[in-house]
Amino acid sequence: MEISDLTESDRAEWEILARGKDAYFDVRRTDDSYDRTWRRLLDDDRIRGIAARLDGTMVGIAHYLFHASVWYSGKCYLADLFVHENVRRKGVATALIEWVARDADEHGFPSLYWNTLEDAPARALYDRVGKYHDGFILYTYKRQ
Repeated sequence: MEISDLTESDRAEWEILARGKDAYFDVRRTDDSYDRTWRRLLDDDRIRGIAARLDGTMVGIAHYLFHASVWYSGKCYLADLFVHENVRRKGVATALIEWVARDADEHGFPSLYWNTLEDAPARALYDRVGKYHDGFILYTYKRQ
């Protein structure tokens, strides 16, 4: 397996996986949303995208960002992690998380966190590699 930063030539393969992630979570986006996100992944130094490849084929992606923290030196938020269904449970997601954690630490953002759905199949992995904070509740604000 090879993991590397996304580059301009990865667009087509990345979009297949990004759309696959959205289909899996029943999220609908416009073509402009994919265009905008792609540009952010390549052009914004705080937002990063990586790809995992097996035998030269992109099989997984992760999107993450660095941000300031009130109490810590900085944090890294793993926004998206998606692995093609044909290669799940083969270590791809674990390798992507480890890559993100290492990159974050090397850039001075030692705290890595993410969110997931309570009933997500990926919880088996997340419970193994992460620390679950029982009792934490996520709120989001929606303007009326």
